[in-house]
Amino acid sequence: MSARMSALATLRSQIERIETAEVVHHQGRIALGHSEVDRALKGGLARAAIHEVFCAGSQGAAATGFVTGLAGRVTAQRPLLWVRQDFSERETGALSMSGLAELGLDPRLMVMVRATDVESALRTSADALACDALGAVVLELWGETRQFDLVASRKLTLAAQSSGVTGLLLRMAAQPLPSTAETRWMLRAAHSPPGSAWDAWGAPRFDVELLRNRHGPCGRWIMEWKCDECQFSEPSAYPQPVAAAPAYRPDPAVFQRAG
Repeated sequence: MSARMSALATLRSQIERIETAEVVHHQGRIALGHSEVDRALKGGLARAAIHEVFCAGSQGAAATGFVTGLAGRVTAQRPLLWVRQDFSERETGALSMSGLAELGLDPRLMVMVRATDVESALRTSADALACDALGAVVLELWGETRQFDLVASRKLTLAAQSSGVTGLLLRMAAQPLPSTAETRWMLRAAHSPPGSAWDAWGAPRFDVELLRNRHGPCGRWIMEWKCDECQFSEPSAYPQPVAAAPAYRPDPAVFQRAG
């Protein structure tokens, strides 16, 4: 009985440390590049923590691109493990290695795991987060999942804190529920800037809403991903084109005499 009480007391202490946000992230923070977002995050995205990214089912591509950018910032040239449910390709399509490379992520440092069910995905992610050889772990879940509850969230957070590995939880077509995540984001695709058809391929833009921030304010911003610099930034200024002045203008005096 004493051993069980001791284990229960230890678990309660760990939960209290998480919920009161008194845990010191010895791994520090990584700046994302967007000055206002970094200011809200008190310097950047916290390492050794779990961050949730939500989106509607139709916004899966935008959310995947945003998570890829976050992963590129926190991995620091270390391996990235991406865990997906096996039916995700039928819902959102397969991840393109060439596309990830264009976004600045090195496909050679990425390992893809296809889990048969939610339980396998959660177990794989928890084991991966406990491995300090990784830079980040992405867990992609589709739809509402009763298996991912507050207990499962605590397990992922404890594993991330013990190893220093950052966890990125991508939730598509799901509603936010109570969790121990450090931050929670809602992703939508942002409108492309005006331009000609020849300039259609530009920097990816995201309409980002920070719904939860344990150590600062929330907010909503347009974030642009710079593929070459591998960081986010404020949206670039694209001035509207101005119509050229006509080459021939009638003399105003002619209109005056005609009147």
